[in-house]
Amino acid sequence: MPNRASLFDLVGDLVIFRDLDPVDPRLPRFAEAARAIGLTDAARPRKHEPAYAQMMAWYLRRARALDQSDLELAEIVYLGDTAMSDGNAFRNLRVAGGWRGWAFIGAEKDEEMAVTEKGGVYVANRWAALAEFASWLLNQGAVLDGRTAVILDVDKTALGARGRNDGAIDRARITAIETTAAETLGQAFDLTAFRRAYAAINQPKYHPFTADNQDYVAYVCLMVSAGFTTIEALLADVAARKLTGFGEFIAQVDAGQDRLPSNALRALHADIYTRVQAGDATPFKAFRRREYRETVGRMGCLPDAAPLAQRLVEEICLTREVLEFALWLRRRGCLLLALSDKPDEATLPTPELAAQSFLPLHRAVTHVVGQSIAELLPEG
Repeated sequence: MPNRASLFDLVGDLVIFRDLDPVDPRLPRFAEAARAIGLTDAARPRKHEPAYAQMMAWYLRRARALDQSDLELAEIVYLGDTAMSDGNAFRNLRVAGGWRGWAFIGAEKDEEMAVTEKGGVYVANRWAALAEFASWLLNQGAVLDGRTAVILDVDKTALGARGRNDGAIDRARITAIETTAAETLGQAFDLTAFRRAYAAINQPKYHPFTADNQDYVAYVCLMVSAGFTTIEALLADVAARKLTGFGEFIAQVDAGQDRLPSNALRALHADIYTRVQAGDATPFKAFRRREYRETVGRMGCLPDAAPLAQRLVEEICLTREVLEFALWLRRRGCLLLALSDKPDEATLPTPELAAQSFLPLHRAVTHVVGQSIAELLPEG
């Protein structure tokens, strides 16, 4: 039978979500970290920005000092699932820390196993290639001990492995978006228009407009479903550069809010608009809180005897290869820290839910799925 585990079993509370306030209370909050690295912009940096890497390097040093104050970090190992996003985040972090380092980028694909390596970034189409990556690291001269910081990307790496189980994460998010929109619009909710809009705009080529922010994507689709605009008209304006960013679109809605079909939608718009104006990168709170419920509700939700094919579709699982690789590194003394671009609202329970025994995302226990590589990892 499949076993169960949580991210907490790997990293404890050494987890940092998008809001950049570490879960572990022993680490300083964002404001102190920002002052320490000289960050003057009040906005919290995103994963692709150099300031984000500077902050993570500072946090890693503070985390190492919690139990190994006599050791200086010398190298970084980064596990992720996207060559561009995680690869760039790794390179920025390696520079910010002044460390040597290596990254593994995994995504399960139905083809012959293949790996490539360039500039310390090891790209594989099998998560089981983490066993070969471990040997490769040692051949590269990695010490993999207390001087090593290990970053585990959470979404679609440690949880919901890309190419194998990532659809379960996407379904949790999409269900949260659609449910929130349906509750807001009631009988006026047009599910077909909503899904057409989401499929059209939720693409990398529109990231300059959406900032790769699901709050913004959800809001746009909500307004399309409500009839404020059509997805065709909106994308035409984006292509013609009449709209160059989400802020311009929500300003248009605010100027024409008398066209919104209900008081509930006008109230939701006003709340989101106020938060956007204040610089909140997670302005669609109702959607994100629903996403938390949908996500943890899909963790460990099936019985042990459920078929694997069903589990991979319906349950968000812990990636066995990542779990075993991370435990191997931890036994060697490495520092492990998990990062997620999900905001706190999508990863931590409200006080009311916590009182009902809901757990933070990283403490939620779920099934472990994947190929065991424990016996393939180097000894020592």
